Amino acid sequence: MDIQRPDLARQRKRRRLILAGVGLVGLLAVTLGLARLKPAAPTVDRSIVWMDTVKRGEMLRQVRGNGTLVPEEILSIPTLNAGRVERILVLPGAAVKTDTVLVELINPEVEKAVFDTEWQLKGAEAELVNVKAQLETQRLNQQAAVATVQANHNNAKLEAEINEELAKSGLVPELVRKQSKAKAEELAKLLEIEQQRLRIYADSIQAQRAVQESRVEQLRAQLQLKHQHADSLKVRAGIDGVLQKLGDGPTTLQVGQQLPAGALVARVANPTKLKAEIKIYETQAKDVQIGQVAAIDTRTGADARRGVVAGRVMRVDPAVQNGTVTVDVALEGSLPKGARPDLSVEGTIELERLTNVLYVGKPVNGTPESTAGLFKVVEGGKAAERVPVRLGRASVSTIEVMDGLQEGDQILLNDMSTWDRHDRVRLN
Repeated sequence: MDIQRPDLARQRKRRRLILAGVGLVGLLAVTLGLARLKPAAPTVDRSIVWMDTVKRGEMLRQVRGNGTLVPEEILSIPTLNAGRVERILVLPGAAVKTDTVLVELINPEVEKAVFDTEWQLKGAEAELVNVKAQLETQRLNQQAAVATVQANHNNAKLEAEINEELAKSGLVPELVRKQSKAKAEELAKLLEIEQQRLRIYADSIQAQRAVQESRVEQLRAQLQLKHQHADSLKVRAGIDGVLQKLGDGPTTLQVGQQLPAGALVARVANPTKLKAEIKIYETQAKDVQIGQVAAIDTRTGADARRGVVAGRVMRVDPAVQNGTVTVDVALEGSLPKGARPDLSVEGTIELERLTNVLYVGKPVNGTPESTAGLFKVVEGGKAAERVPVRLGRASVSTIEVMDGLQEGDQILLNDMSTWDRHDRVRLN
């Protein structure tokens, strides 16, 4: 007969509850432990990363930009008068001399103005000849009048002297002596007046001639100007060089085209005197100064060094356009073969030399005068950890390290934005 033992059943139930509780606690502990574990560091292929070592020494600060070669001497040739294009004698790209005629214009009004002024000048010259003849005749008449009075005065004076002597001997009445003397004195005064009139008339003749001569000279100057206007219808190069462009705007000049006064007809450049116009980002251009050394790579030679021309900064544009500053570089070395206006070039400007500084290759996200999180190589090159690094002045390919790295440390220069959520990566 079975005997019921309720106490054993309670003990078995208690043991099951205890085991279940222990299992639950263990499961919770394992879960909590797994939750606290850090995620595994991602792996980066070593072949795709670019490393550089922090160095101490001299760092050359440079800025670089692209640009073009442009002539230092460019002559833009406008029209002096409106005109219609009659002939185009030279096309862009051709070598020209100072007096080479590029374009011939036609303007009937200019030609008519020359014709009218020529006839006005001829009329004024004829009038000048007539005035000179009239004035000379009047001058001779006045001289004749003076001569007549002079002769009469001489006769009266002689007669008075004779009567004076005869009167002393009583041969001539006193009245006759006085009359002859008064007549001589009267003619002396008349002679003085006529002589004064002749002098005044000479000055008047000079003034009248000057008025007419100035009129002639004025018309001659006008005619010369009209001839210059007519001659300007033949547009000349003005300097020795190369014709760069005909017309203004994107389209070239066409025969039959009507041009207003002052319109651009052509542009001529001297290809033997070139300078480089380099575009530098405004954030990098603040340290560019006139006189700094530059190197212009024209990319024209098989040997890269032969295509580089030494230069010096000659002008820094004060204005910013499209985020860049234009820097003019005067070329000091001889130009390589193939260098020509509008050739694309690359310019490097030397800003300064920093001595005894820590520097490293410029990371992709390395901004000058800022703090950046850079990956430093650790564990003998097996991994890289993100460290805060304070950066200083920058160059084209290097940047100054102010704090956060030591000499000999290696960092990754690549764009590490893919691993922004990780502070550590493994290198394999």
